[in-house]
Amino acid sequence: MNTHFIRTFLLVHQLGSMAQAARKLNVTHGTVAQQIAALEKEIGVALVARAGKTVHVTEAGLRLLDRFMLIVNEVDALPGLANSNEIRGELRIGAGNSALNSVLPDILSLLVRRYPDVHVVVQPGVSPDFYRDIENGDLDAAIAIEPPYALPKSQEWVLLREEPFVLLASEMHRGRPPDQLLRTEPFIRYDHNSWSGKLIEQYLRAVAITPIERFELNAIESIALMVNQNLGVAIIPDSANLYKRDLKIIKIPLPEVSAPRRFGLVWSRKSARIRLVRAFCEAAVAAYRSLNR
Repeated sequence: MNTHFIRTFLLVHQLGSMAQAARKLNVTHGTVAQQIAALEKEIGVALVARAGKTVHVTEAGLRLLDRFMLIVNEVDALPGLANSNEIRGELRIGAGNSALNSVLPDILSLLVRRYPDVHVVVQPGVSPDFYRDIENGDLDAAIAIEPPYALPKSQEWVLLREEPFVLLASEMHRGRPPDQLLRTEPFIRYDHNSWSGKLIEQYLRAVAITPIERFELNAIESIALMVNQNLGVAIIPDSANLYKRDLKIIKIPLPEVSAPRRFGLVWSRKSARIRLVRAFCEAAVAAYRSLNR
C-alpha cells in the first residue's frame, strides 16, 4: 500500500477539497483524484464522496482514519528508530485489575527510571480481549493470563507469576476444614465464564463439591472485600493485589491440588516497538520477581 496515497487522502479530509489538497501538494487536481481512486481500488471501498466542488469522507473512510494516521506516524518514526540507540516512544499496554491494582505501578516505576523518554498508554481490560487486540495491532503487549489454547506463531509469551488457587474465608472460620466450608458456607463464585472461573469449576467437579452459591462476579479485590464482611467463602487465585490489603481474611490451601493460574506478558513478534516491549518485559520480570520473594 502506497503511504503517499494515504497522506493525500488525509490531506483531502483535512482540507475538504481535492483542489486545495492539490495546491498544497503542488500537483494537479487530476493527480490527487487518481491517487484517491488507486487507494480506493486497493482497499475495495469508496473513501470520499463528491458534492460539487467539495468532497467529504465516507463512513468507511471515517472508520479508517485513525488506522491511516497510525500507519503514517509509524512510517515517520522509522528513521528515528533505525538510527537511534535510545529507547523512547509510545508503548500501548493492556492490563487487568489484578495487575493494575498491584504490580503495574512498580513495573512502570522501574521502566521510566531506566528509560525516561518512554510514554506508556495503559488499556484496562480482560485477558481474552488482550490477545485479540495484540493480533490486530491495537496493543503492543499485555499482562495476561495464559490462554487455554496454543498461541499463534506471531505472538510470544513469557511467564511472570504462577498463582495457586486458595480458599478465601473470614478469620472467624480459622481452623475449620476447607471442604467443610465449601459445603456449608455461602459461596462467592469467581465469574464462571472467565478462564480462571473455568479452572475453579473444574476443581469443584473433580472433588465432587457443589457449593451453595450466593454471588458471582469477576473482581478478585471485590470478592476479598465481601469475604472480609463474612458474606461467604470463595476460591480465587492467590493474586498479587491481595498482598497490599489489610483484611481480616484467611487463605486456606485447597484439599486437592489444582492447576494454578499463570500470568505472563504477551506481545507480537512483528511489533514495530519490539525494543520498547522488551524493555517493559525486563521491568515486569524484575517487579514480579521482587513480589515473589
